[in-house]
Amino acid sequence: MEETKWAAKDASSAIKVLQLDPPRNPVVSSPSIRPLALPFRKKKAQRLVSLCIGVLGQHLEDIIADILEIAAEFPADIKLVLLAIARRRQLLNDDVLVALADNMWEILDISGSNVTDIGLSKLVLLAIARRRQLLNDDVLVALADNLWEILDISGSNVTDIGLSKVSQICTNLRAVDISRCDKITVAGVTGLFDHCRSLATLRCGGSPRSEFTARRCLSILKPKLDNLDGESWEELEIMDIGNGAQSLRWLVWPKIDEDSKMTLATECSRICVNPQGSIGVRGVRVPAEAMHSVALDHHVVEDIDPKTWAVSGISHARKTPIASAEAEAEAPEMSIAEKFRLAFMERDAKLAPKRAKNARQHRRRAEKELLMSSTTAKSLALASQAGKFLNNRS
Repeated sequence: MEETKWAAKDASSAIKVLQLDPPRNPVVSSPSIRPLALPFRKKKAQRLVSLCIGVLGQHLEDIIADILEIAAEFPADIKLVLLAIARRRQLLNDDVLVALADNMWEILDISGSNVTDIGLSKLVLLAIARRRQLLNDDVLVALADNLWEILDISGSNVTDIGLSKVSQICTNLRAVDISRCDKITVAGVTGLFDHCRSLATLRCGGSPRSEFTARRCLSILKPKLDNLDGESWEELEIMDIGNGAQSLRWLVWPKIDEDSKMTLATECSRICVNPQGSIGVRGVRVPAEAMHSVALDHHVVEDIDPKTWAVSGISHARKTPIASAEAEAEAPEMSIAEKFRLAFMERDAKLAPKRAKNARQHRRRAEKELLMSSTTAKSLALASQAGKFLNNRS
C-alpha cells in the first residue's frame, strides 16, 4: 500500500510539471464590469496515456526521424492519434504515414498533408523497383504487406528465400507473376502454394531456366491422393485429396510445350492454360490477371509518370536484358528452319578464321613438297637465295 501511495504521488507530481496547454494571456478586469457567477464544474482528469501522447505530440518534430522505431510497438489506436497530431502540425508526409500505418485501422484522414500516391501504396514502390532492376529479396520482404492480392516479380533477382518469406506475409495473394525469374525453383513455387490458399492465377516461363522450372512444377499442379487406405470414394475427405495447387484456375505460360499442355488437360482439367478472350472454360469470365498482353502490376503504376523508372547510362545497360526478354516473350516464335539457318551462320562465322589458317598451312606444305620432289624448283629456289645473298653483299 505504501508503494502504491508513493507511485501515485510521483505520477501526480510529474503531471503537474507537464505544460500541455499554451500559456493564456491574463485578463484584466475592469472595475465597471463584474464577473458573472458561473456554477463550479469539476474538470475531469486526463488519462495518463493521453498526457504521454500529448508530450509526444509537443516534441513530434524532434522525434519524427525515428518515429518508425519509436512507434513500432504502439497499438493501432495510439498510432492513429499520432497520425492526427502530425497532420494538424503539418508534419504528415509519406515517411510518417508508412511508419505509423497499421492494418487494424478503419479510418484514415490525410487531408491537407504532404502525402503522395507512393506513400499510399507499397505496391507502387515494388512495381517501380521491378522496372528499374532493383528488386531482390531484401526489397521484396521490406515492402511486403498482408493486404496485397497481386504480386509481380517477373524478371527480378528474387530467389526462393524471398518468395517463401513474402508468401508467409501475403497469404491473400490471388495472382502471382514469376516469369523470367531464373533464381526461383520448384521449392519456392511449392512454398507459394502452401501458404497462399487463394492463389488462382500464376504466370511463368519466359526464359530457359524459368521454362525448366515450370515443367518441373507440373507435379505440384496436379492433385494428389494422400489417403490410400479407403475402400471407396465416399470415405475420402477433402483433406485427403490435396497437396496440389487446389485453388489454381489460370496458368499463363506462353511457350508451354505440347507434352505439358496435354498432361494438364488430361490430369488437371480445372486449370485453363493461356486463356484467350474474355470467356474461359465452362463460360467462366477470364480475370484481368490472366491476360498475358498486360503486365500484372500495370494498374498499380497506371497513373505514374514513366520517367520515374526511366534510367540512363550504366543503369540503362543493366535494364536492357529484361527489356529484350520482354520483347522476345512477346515476339512470335521462329520456325525450325530459321533457327537452323541462324545457327549455321553463327557457326560459320566462328570457324572462318580457323579455315583461313588451315588454308595457309596447306599452301606452305604444298610448296615445301614441291621443292623436295622437283629438281627444277629446287634449282630455282637456290638461285633465288644466291641472288639475294649477292645483292646484300654488294
